[in-house]
Amino acid sequence: MKRILLLFVALFALGASACTNLLVGKKASKNGEAYLTYSADSYGMYGRLLHFPAGTHAPGTMRRIVDGDTQKYLGEIPEAPVTYNVVGNINEHQVAITETTFGGRHELAPKNPMGGIDYVSLMALGLQRAKTAREAIKVMTDLVARHGYSSEGESFSIADPNEVWIMEMIGKGDEKKGAVWVAVRIPDDCISAHANQSRIHKFDLKDKKNVMYAKDVIKFAREKGYFSGKDADFSFSAAYSPADFGSQRFCDARAWSLFNRFVDGMDKYVDFVDGKHIGTSEVMPLYFKPKAPLALTDVMEAMRDHYEGTPFDITTNAGAGTNGAPYRPSPLTWEYQGKKYFNERPVSTHQASFVIVAQLRGHLPNPVGGVLWFANDEANTTPFVPIYCSLTKVPECFDDATANDHTFSWKSAFWLCNWVSNMVYPRYDQLYPTVAKRRDNMEEYMLNAQKAADASLLRTFQQNPSDFSAEVNGYAQEWANILMTDWKALGEYLVMKFNDQVVKKETRDGKWELTPDGICVSPERPGYPEQYRGILIRETGDKYLVPEKN
Repeated sequence: MKRILLLFVALFALGASACTNLLVGKKASKNGEAYLTYSADSYGMYGRLLHFPAGTHAPGTMRRIVDGDTQKYLGEIPEAPVTYNVVGNINEHQVAITETTFGGRHELAPKNPMGGIDYVSLMALGLQRAKTAREAIKVMTDLVARHGYSSEGESFSIADPNEVWIMEMIGKGDEKKGAVWVAVRIPDDCISAHANQSRIHKFDLKDKKNVMYAKDVIKFAREKGYFSGKDADFSFSAAYSPADFGSQRFCDARAWSLFNRFVDGMDKYVDFVDGKHIGTSEVMPLYFKPKAPLALTDVMEAMRDHYEGTPFDITTNAGAGTNGAPYRPSPLTWEYQGKKYFNERPVSTHQASFVIVAQLRGHLPNPVGGVLWFANDEANTTPFVPIYCSLTKVPECFDDATANDHTFSWKSAFWLCNWVSNMVYPRYDQLYPTVAKRRDNMEEYMLNAQKAADASLLRTFQQNPSDFSAEVNGYAQEWANILMTDWKALGEYLVMKFNDQVVKKETRDGKWELTPDGICVSPERPGYPEQYRGILIRETGDKYLVPEKN
């Protein structure tokens, strides 16, 4: 038999408490577009844009399944006769799939995963084999029923231009093959979010149009002793991923913060996500209707959230350091004098390897309508670049072959963006405003460029389809080049402007301020910000007090 090797390695493979998804129905957006976001957060993960071309496969062709987390060979399954073009997390039919890992009950995690399909491969298979979100759900659930499931509990976001779904799945341990799962359609006028904790609680067993589930999803919970009530009271989350402090404070709180941006009255759910009222607070619903329709830029900005202005804001205490940074060192929990403490875990985090916003537009043909906005580091310090779902050649800077987690290259967008970001982190209050301005300017340029490209691509698709692929690839390369050129220049500017913890002065027209003899004037020395001065003095008292009289 013929065999093909398609390694879907590490595109989606992330650790626990490591990802965040925001989902937006088409009637919850300003332009009738559906959106799906994904912050892929994992220390050490190299972010890149994987591409898998469309193909046809002869009978007998087998597909190797390699675990995306461990790289272990799991087995083989029959390849589909036809597979679709996939760019990152979107395919040529505007189907997008992302995930967050909730883990769930430890005894259900596979101890011997041989023969099953891991969640990384499962998403790839869904993208390669489905033309709609509903079809992707069927493809994925049929595959695990037939071949087994070899990962922990997962929340999958599955969307197309017309429907947005969340599907949650967990295996049955080593005793039984397959998985239990439930999928709920998000109403068109609503938004949803999940962040490494199961979000589907009770669901309507009779709503066949908007709810799908494994026939034994409740039965299996009863057999395992996870549930004993009436079927109508069954909660997938309570049965398969019981809440604890971490799942609420580190995970559900991120979903809450996204909702809090767009939904009134979210204060009532603070008790649910603070981790201190487990089992006694009102459960936060799976979805909400936003107070106003969301624009694409609103969705992008949401992926830069740090709990600003909420009870979980991390910019207003000593943990922000001398520079007011909305970041904290890992790990999430730490000890001091025998007691355990924790850091908040916001949506936007420095360990993100990439962040995407899938833009799904039903009013355009699929090859033009589907766009993956790709930020090749964390979104707070990195601009989004548009990539059409019909792309057939990935720009070198995003390509898997350009570099990796142990090979640096100036040709890699991941390493270039990380170079800039890592200059920002230690001097956030000084450098971030400059980076944010450049980021916003570039995104404004990209949004305008996309409008022109849409019009041109639509004409080409309708009138000269043979030229379409080259034009799509050309736009991606052009925009990638702009990112690389501008971000390299930005990094060089930051080194010059903020060298040695001082701030070099500029004239109003953006040139370095020089003396009459042609050298830079004396730089500004900002020193400690006022808030940190108070912290330092409270800790050291008069140790550094300058005597009034010598």
